Amino acid sequence: MNRGTVPFVAAALLLSSQVFGAAAVPAYVTAAVADVHRPASDTSRDADRLPAVLMGLSGVKPGDKVIELIPAGGYSTRLLSAVVGPRGHVYSINLPAFNERIKGQIKPVTDEPAYANVSVSEQNLGALKVAEPVDVVYTAQNYHDFKNMGQFNADTNAMNRAIFAALKPGGYYVIIDHTAAAGSGTRDTGTLHRIDPAVVKSEVLAAGFVLDLDSDALKNPNDAHTARVDDKTDKMFLRFKKPG
Repeated sequence: MNRGTVPFVAAALLLSSQVFGAAAVPAYVTAAVADVHRPASDTSRDADRLPAVLMGLSGVKPGDKVIELIPAGGYSTRLLSAVVGPRGHVYSINLPAFNERIKGQIKPVTDEPAYANVSVSEQNLGALKVAEPVDVVYTAQNYHDFKNMGQFNADTNAMNRAIFAALKPGGYYVIIDHTAAAGSGTRDTGTLHRIDPAVVKSEVLAAGFVLDLDSDALKNPNDAHTARVDDKTDKMFLRFKKPG
């Protein structure tokens, strides 16, 4: 790890301990955040993105099989890979409509031998399937984009049903996204890249899930929900569970 990244990791873990309590941050999450294979471009964002909170609240653990929707540059992918370890697997899924630039963003991850437990595919999210039932489905800062026309567009209701089918009974569906003003629905998904949490909850519950966790860990009370998003934006952290 670059020495310059150490303060960012320390700050992220400190903030995480404030959410969980110092003894409650799982050791495998702490190790994943401190993983020497994470590049400075990732660790420099940790103070804002709080990776130990993301991983700790997600319920992902060593040996798990995880579907990750839209890996982008691999910020979450590297963390998930390190948490699940060699006995686990991360199935990262991109949309077929993505251009080569978007598809290529994940290549530095799949080229790194430390992340050999990551595989990438391109699928229609409304019909997604992987080789085995999974423990967790995870997507960060993407759900709002599925509502927009263009490369990211997806039928979220069909997607949620496919995710329900892909999960083991008792498995988790984790959605992190930028929060829009209450009552705004999908009005701001294209302009501000935000979505009303009520929309997400309604759609996912309709697929058969139950809401297991609605956390304020990523909340920013100073965000007026009127500007385009960045890493400091007010965010929802929703964890749904497949009954059983």
